Amino acid sequence: MNQRQLPEHPDFLWPNPEPKASYDVVIIGGGGHGLATAYYLAKNHGITNVAVLEKGWLAGGNMARNTTIIRSNYLWDESSAMYEFSLKRWEGMEEELGYDVFFSQRGVLNLAHTLQDVRDSVRRVEANRLNGVDAEWVDPRQVKELCPIINIGDDIRYPVMGGTYQPRAGIAKHDWVAWAYARRASELGVDLIQNCEVTGFVMDGDRVTGVQTTRGRIATGKVALAVAGHTSALTELAGFQVPIQSHPLQALVSELHEIIHPTVVMSNHVHVYVSQAHKGELVMGAGVDSYTGYDQRGSFHVIEHQMSAAVELFPAFSRAHLLRTWGGIVDVTMDASPIMGLTPVDGMYVNCGWGTGGFKAVPGAGWSYAHTIAHDEPHALNAGYGLERFVTGALIDEHGAAAVAH
Repeated sequence: MNQRQLPEHPDFLWPNPEPKASYDVVIIGGGGHGLATAYYLAKNHGITNVAVLEKGWLAGGNMARNTTIIRSNYLWDESSAMYEFSLKRWEGMEEELGYDVFFSQRGVLNLAHTLQDVRDSVRRVEANRLNGVDAEWVDPRQVKELCPIINIGDDIRYPVMGGTYQPRAGIAKHDWVAWAYARRASELGVDLIQNCEVTGFVMDGDRVTGVQTTRGRIATGKVALAVAGHTSALTELAGFQVPIQSHPLQALVSELHEIIHPTVVMSNHVHVYVSQAHKGELVMGAGVDSYTGYDQRGSFHVIEHQMSAAVELFPAFSRAHLLRTWGGIVDVTMDASPIMGLTPVDGMYVNCGWGTGGFKAVPGAGWSYAHTIAHDEPHALNAGYGLERFVTGALIDEHGAAAVAH
């Protein structure tokens, strides 16, 4: 496990420039996807007259409210390709960006608690291997070897019948990832403009020609949406809808503890995950709340159920003290897979619907979204993620297929 010492704050401060009158590209959303897209537009395509508009502060939305889990053991070809490409970029991110993001490849265990869990998990392992993704099935004894503190007794509500294991998976420090992309994008000439909320779009027929903001009007030929949790509000301003729902997603961390949890453990059956952060906090969370809403607190009974299951699987955590809880808002599509590509508005692009998969996809999403914007056509990685699939029926139903959705 990575136990490097974390500094208290980054070694740079952000300027917050006044917006220019016009930009070649305006990216709405200063989170992981928006910042990565800006960086790859500049690095891969030479497009540097770019503004990233953030209504609050950089990476203050879902980027600061996620599980930090990184993996690529998804079932379907489209998902596997995107997340495996991302994982390979995670493995070289610190060298590429020249900044420590504390990427720790400690592996991810996805537990199986029923016979159907076992069948589904073994199927996924075989699909992963066909797609070149490292994955293996482990029995209860091997689960215990990988994570000695887990309870594999047969007298618990959710007996461990085995699990899948991806050794290359792990975690990273989410805010440092955002700072790394922001730092490099800024060095390449991108303007990072905070406290700048988009309130409308300037249109010429079916083409976008600018954005209205709380800091004035900005002319642009291309607008890229990257606003997790609030995409539908912006698309309605632009005159079209996207098939997504917004749901609260909860998580919590404990006080600091000695490093005792060597990997990441997830369970689809009870939809709980447990890892331990670099400083020692236990990171635990649940699945999305079932109701649609923008509440960043969520329902108590959801997190209560998940925590009771976590304590049963990890008896050593029963006396851990809660440090803080939080909630994010995630966009979820009908097939639990993202939307990325062109829109009915000429010059406008959309990137949304990642659910709980957004953080682990940051480098791959930024890379392919930048290509889509630069060339006005999808990259091979996101070719299957367009809006048209909801008309043709070519859905990518990843819901529940890739173990717990985080």
